[in-house]
Amino acid sequence: MTFNCIRKYLMTAAITATCSTAALGQEKSAGDIDWMQELKSRITINGYMQGGYEYNDKGGKTTSSFNFKRAIFWGRARITDRWSFMFMNNFAISPGVLEFWTDYRITNNKALSVRVGQFQHPFSMESPMTPVMLELVDITSQAVTNLANGYEPLLGPNYGRDQGIMLLGDLFNDHLHYELALMNGQGINQADGNSDKDVIMKLEYRPTKELRIVASGQKGRGHAKNTVAWNDIADGDDYRRDRVSFGGELKIPTLLGRKSSNGGINLRSEFLAGKDGEVSSRGAYLTGSVALGKGIDVIASADYYDRNTSTSGWQQTNLTGGVQYWFYPKCRLQLQYTHSFCGHLMSQQTGGDYNRIQAQMQVAF
Repeated sequence: MTFNCIRKYLMTAAITATCSTAALGQEKSAGDIDWMQELKSRITINGYMQGGYEYNDKGGKTTSSFNFKRAIFWGRARITDRWSFMFMNNFAISPGVLEFWTDYRITNNKALSVRVGQFQHPFSMESPMTPVMLELVDITSQAVTNLANGYEPLLGPNYGRDQGIMLLGDLFNDHLHYELALMNGQGINQADGNSDKDVIMKLEYRPTKELRIVASGQKGRGHAKNTVAWNDIADGDDYRRDRVSFGGELKIPTLLGRKSSNGGINLRSEFLAGKDGEVSSRGAYLTGSVALGKGIDVIASADYYDRNTSTSGWQQTNLTGGVQYWFYPKCRLQLQYTHSFCGHLMSQQTGGDYNRIQAQMQVAF
């Protein structure tokens, strides 16, 4: 998609916001309205780019490559105080258009809103989080990647988004956040492969500003577009597709008076389990960062995932350590080393235990 194309989308949102603005301010004459100021106050445009270098040592064979992973831009139009529109596009790689949705706040407070379109689905704590602030170059853990539409092997690259409708809101002075969605279950930019819909729910309890506890679940039926070695589901099969997760995140703004763009200390952990057909899988991760001052964070992560819990050998553990330097708000340099321990069956897919070094630069606004 060219720059001209996205400009058309944003201009469409701008015109919509302008028309709505006129409706809201009918008591004013046309000469009394500063149209440019109205548009500026109602439309926001953001974006980020990520790219870098990766070195792999797998099965005695080394590979290295520069990469350009993402160039994502989005525009959001506040049509009224209750109604907004969102469009997001990735210019670096497929699938191109990532999100297009509109939401409307039904209640006077934040208790109930409705969202319709293509958007991030609510399963898992980590999947809906922005890559701009996530610590790992690989973004999410193995379990989140495989179970939360990051890259579900049976479905392909779905990027944690789907088409549907969702109710969401905040209750009890923002201590409880909920999301309840009815979605295709097929992933991004895809029509549903069967007549069944997925029900996804997430509850997030925030006892303090520093702590949140999250539980989510998903129940539905998938329509396979790929085959995998650890499951006998065939391409084109409809299959049971259930998910559950539970986790928490602790954010301490400062540590001994030191603070980076990502905070003083961050710890996030989550357990996830799924069932595809008759095959169960499960995984967990613990990821954290500690600020050393002057924008420098130390990163560490332990990540385990077992693709088939009834057959020994499909498990993989990733241990990652590294540093990141925030040289400007939302802009950083990352350097990470990962060692992967693979079960004997998983080793047939990866070539055995392996090492990876990743460097990445992120620019965001």
